[in-house]
Amino acid sequence: MNLRTERFSALQLAIATVLLLFFGATHAQETVEATEIKSSEEASDYTPTATMVTSVEGITEYRLDNGLRVLLFPDNSQQNTLVNVTYFVGSRHEPYGETGLAHFLEHLVFKGTPKYPDIPSELTERGVSANGSTWLDRTNYYETFAASDDNLEWALDLESDRMVNSFISRDDFDSEVTVIVNEWQMGENNPGRVLYSRVKSAAFNWHNYGNSTIGSKSDIEGVTLERMRAFYKKYYQPDNAQLMVAGKFDPDRAMELILETFGRIPRPDRSGSNMIDPTYTAEPAQDGERVVTLERVGDMQLVMMGYHIPAGSHPEYAALDVMAFIMGSGPSSRLYKSLIETQIAVGAGSFAEQFAEPGLFIANAAVPKDGSLEDAAAGIETVIQEMVENPPTQEEVDRAKTAYLNSIEVSFRNPFQIGNSMSEWGAMGDWRLLFLYRDRIEQVTPELVHEADKKYLKASNRTIGYFR
Repeated sequence: MNLRTERFSALQLAIATVLLLFFGATHAQETVEATEIKSSEEASDYTPTATMVTSVEGITEYRLDNGLRVLLFPDNSQQNTLVNVTYFVGSRHEPYGETGLAHFLEHLVFKGTPKYPDIPSELTERGVSANGSTWLDRTNYYETFAASDDNLEWALDLESDRMVNSFISRDDFDSEVTVIVNEWQMGENNPGRVLYSRVKSAAFNWHNYGNSTIGSKSDIEGVTLERMRAFYKKYYQPDNAQLMVAGKFDPDRAMELILETFGRIPRPDRSGSNMIDPTYTAEPAQDGERVVTLERVGDMQLVMMGYHIPAGSHPEYAALDVMAFIMGSGPSSRLYKSLIETQIAVGAGSFAEQFAEPGLFIANAAVPKDGSLEDAAAGIETVIQEMVENPPTQEEVDRAKTAYLNSIEVSFRNPFQIGNSMSEWGAMGDWRLLFLYRDRIEQVTPELVHEADKKYLKASNRTIGYFR
């Protein structure tokens, strides 16, 4: 799994690299025997169709009759093509006893299908850049390759085949448990990641955002193959997925290929246990400051503060995002001046989580072992209090807005960036939220930032984490 947030305020997360929140995992593959999972060939007796839904700034959405959302974004100035499939399932959707199941499944889907029994070799032979990632609201798989009809046909056929025909075999399941437990252990040995996980867990008493994407070690080791297969069958279906093709390609030919591959997968029966119900658990308002302290051996100390904020689609989110940039992005940021220039900390940053449901605003700092963690925490509190008491300057707001708007503009010239960002926006409810977010960023004022500061950056609304 690659724990990443592919969206435009990701540059704030780069400031928080002192916490090492991002990690990757390779997938060991082998040829295995297929299990009895429905074949897309069973749907070959009907002619699939696609309906155009809308087109915004060069991105055109179609909806197949089996429910698949298709986004086409042709750009003949590119030399490569991206195919990105997003499933609207992540750790938020995992039931009790099955934490980490979405991430575990991501590993297994790389194992192959009867038609493509050795996916890694296929990727290597074609010189394809490919990976998958699991996050709270979604799971995605992508391939970037030299533009050609042959490569496009292969990528679409591969992704449509593993949507419904992945092995999910006993041998792969048993062997991958060890791989994922090792990955879990690496996360436990990563100070930034383990503190982030503990702060989230303390901040969310009821909502699944309090669970880490990799899951509980006992759940990883205890979940059954039957529950894994049921999870796969339920969520890896065309009506719960979004396909994007971006870069250099012929859109007419692409749609023909999509209909020939994905279009022949039937719409699933959503009755009974196969029904995908919307999540509805809402975290109650926090009614007092919470504190988490981890005491472990290491050469670094960390402090992290998390404040509850609205979902990424909320009208106030843009102001919170601008606030995060002002507070923690680069040498001109307030945390940098307060903590790093004064040598209280060796790293500091802030970011506003942007999820389908309410998340956290995070501010953090890294302190040497012989430094004062209390001074760093006090420095963060001072910066936050200053922002609560007084609005930011127009110059600070303009600098943040320019950075975000430029990032959006640049992403449209990079198939990989736009494809992965569409995964995030799609998982938040609709890929077109990107354009609403951009409009809201343009409208942010110092006063809007100040109002958001006062509303959400309250001591009673925060969880503080210390790693000593």
